[in-house]
Parts: sequence; C-alpha cells; structure tokens
Amino acid sequence: MAADTIEIRWHGRGGQGTVTAAKVLADACLSGGKHVQAFPEYGPERAGAPLRAYNRISTKPLRIHCPVTNPNIIAVVDATLIDSINVAEGAADDAIFVINTSKDPKEIREKMKLKETQKVFTVDATKIALETIGRPLPNSCMLGALAKASGIVDLDTLLEDVKGSFGSKFSEKIINANLEATRRGYEEVKEG
Repeated sequence: MAADTIEIRWHGRGGQGTVTAAKVLADACLSGGKHVQAFPEYGPERAGAPLRAYNRISTKPLRIHCPVTNPNIIAVVDATLIDSINVAEGAADDAIFVINTSKDPKEIREKMKLKETQKVFTVDATKIALETIGRPLPNSCMLGALAKASGIVDLDTLLEDVKGSFGSKFSEKIINANLEATRRGYEEVKEG
C-alpha cells in the first residue's frame, strides 16, 4: 500500500455501531479533503456476532477495492474479541491499536504479545458510553480515541461529522450525548 494511504480495520460485534463508526470516520476524513473508503465485512450476522469494518484514507484517489489485510490502525470495539480471534493479524510493524477496555495499555500489549514498534491505546469506551449516552454503545467514544491516537482527523472536524451523521435521525439529546462521548474518548484515551 502507498505511504500516503492509511488502512484501518475495525473489530466489533453486531449492534455496537462499529460499521457506523467506520462510515462517520470516512465522512470526517472526506470533509478534511481526503479520498476515503468505508465498508463492512459481514454476512447474515445478528446482534452480538463478530464483524469487521474497514477504512482506507488517502491523499490520492483510491483504486483498490478489497478487504484491509495489513492495517496501519486496528480499532477493537469489543475487547472480548482479543480472546477469540487474532485482531493483530497482518498488522503493520508500526501499527496503532485502539482498544475499548478499562485495562492499562501495557497490560494489553503483553496479553496480545505486540511488538515494541506497535503503539497501544486504551479507552473505557463502554463506561463512557453508559455515562454519556446511557447505553453500552461505544462507537462514538472509539471514534474520538482513534482520532487522538492516529491524528488522521482533528476533533472539531470529527465532532461536526458525528453531529451530521446523527442530525436528522435522532433527538438533540442523543446527538449531544454522542458528541460528549466522542469528546471524552478523545480526551481520555491512554497510550502505553
């Protein structure tokens, strides 16, 4: 993959908003003038079933259309997946991992046996979602954490796109709760 392209693989479960998070990130990067792709990989899954979603973000037009096999960034929306699938599969040597967990980044690094050149960020996105949204929907918080960990989009642009994506579908209370979750994810993510 070209050096001017960032590839992201999201791991989550049906019903957590993982696919929505990938789409909102793509919209935010598009607003920032980048070329983007966002697409899910799932079959007839039901709520709770593991799924993957992908982003490609580039300064140049994207002509490749296939799943991300060597991601630069891996976002794990449900940390229980670490125990059942290899979320680090194909990860670049300098990959960034953003994990939804209350655990310390160093503990996650050791558990996953990651390379020293790979960065690990953790954020308790589910706790933040419960405190802000009132439901265990960690996707907005994970977007904030991923934006901070990667620097691919600034917080203001991301917040505008979160607001836009929820805008006509939800009440102002739900929109504001998701904006707060995104902001807190950005502010509370920890690197280890």
